[in-house]
Amino acid sequence: MQTTDTVLMIEPIAFGYNAETAKNNYFQVEQTGSDIQSKALAEFNTFVGKLRSKGINVITIKDTLDPHTPDSIFPNNWVSFHKDGKVVLYPMFASNRRVERREDIIESIQEGFEVTEIDDWSFPETQGHFLEGTGSMIFDHDNKIAYGSVSLRLDENLFREFCEKYGFTPVVFHSYQTVGEERLPIYHTNVMMCVADQFVVICLDCIDNKVEREKVVETIKNSGKEIIEISEAQMQQFAGNMLQVQNKDGKKFLVMSQTAYQSLNPGQISAIEKYCEIIYSDLNTIEVNGGGSARCMLAEVFLPKK
Repeated sequence: MQTTDTVLMIEPIAFGYNAETAKNNYFQVEQTGSDIQSKALAEFNTFVGKLRSKGINVITIKDTLDPHTPDSIFPNNWVSFHKDGKVVLYPMFASNRRVERREDIIESIQEGFEVTEIDDWSFPETQGHFLEGTGSMIFDHDNKIAYGSVSLRLDENLFREFCEKYGFTPVVFHSYQTVGEERLPIYHTNVMMCVADQFVVICLDCIDNKVEREKVVETIKNSGKEIIEISEAQMQQFAGNMLQVQNKDGKKFLVMSQTAYQSLNPGQISAIEKYCEIIYSDLNTIEVNGGGSARCMLAEVFLPKK
């Protein structure tokens, strides 16, 4: 199943700009002022409220002050929850993000869901190799395909190893964004593409290599999904950072930020709405300082319910 009705979200208590991740996350901009945390918390709570109002099960867990984890609001990078009961922990690029991996969060999830195994992949981070969960890997669950854009946060060998273990066919490519005069690697695959049950939102302009781009297009088309293309300018507005979820009745929604929604043209919106309703929320403070958006804030829970 491509979509889940349950997501984990981490409530921020000391959210802010993370200089360590900003080294290769070109979406981040440091804002000044003492109200960054309060603004981020207000955005978080409004977002959670919108999801719950549509019947989506949102599990919220508070961040901790110690250790300080400015990016904990983006849990999908360090953990994923699978339908066979496995919980996977991932190797993280930024050392101050590694402490986001919290046993008590998994224990909280276990209150309502079956966990059969914790598969810890974090060791390679000590050797400089990273694979940041569903930030770096985009899963087509139904077709067992995994899309991965190579960057410092997606090690190609680790990605292929993961796919082999979990039965996914890897689709490896390189994607870039324009930063000043340069073309630099996009830090996470999930800012330039989103795979839903019947469609894929993707910025093909970011895949500079023609052969790689054609391979991605061919794979998507062969999987039976419609391609809804976005521009690089729209990608910079987080229009690729979306996630399809469903509610308890099975109704599907595409979740995105207000920034992303406002960047879309009417044709793109109607193409999406052929398949599902759109939920969007203002996440501006989180996007600017954190360099991540709606999809990054949602860790899907596919575990069997107790």
